[in-house]
Amino acid sequence: MDSEHLEPQESAIFVFEHHVRDDEIDVLGHVNNLAYLRWMQSAAVAHSTACGWTTERYLKSGGGWVVRSHKIEYFTSALADDRIAVLTWIAGFKKVTSLRRYRIIRSSDRMVLAEAETNWAFIGFEHRVPRRIPQEVIDDFHRFQAVVES
Repeated sequence: MDSEHLEPQESAIFVFEHHVRDDEIDVLGHVNNLAYLRWMQSAAVAHSTACGWTTERYLKSGGGWVVRSHKIEYFTSALADDRIAVLTWIAGFKKVTSLRRYRIIRSSDRMVLAEAETNWAFIGFEHRVPRRIPQEVIDDFHRFQAVVES
């Protein structure tokens, strides 16, 4: 992904803000790699919630998302007390999967710290097998885009 340009997306860009905590710093004095994954997860959940899909709603519907793969490219370190923004959006939907992209930026200088993507699969909770993404889920992510662009 080109760090200067965002490709067309199927959902509006959602911004999740975070203040780096001391417990996210590793022995090298910068944010541990696992913290980036937690931020990505938190941003994805917050974005889904903003689109109307809370954890409770997924549980009630009987289906939801599981991770198939993550890819993260780190450019520079986040440090203690940094304020960061995780920009996230849906890059595309397929029958049972969705590609979500992320750009993690230090708020003070707008430096791109990392770019990442997660390939999510939609599963039915009862049998834990992939199932078609409900059109209602896709529509709600598209409606969020329309609201943001208004």
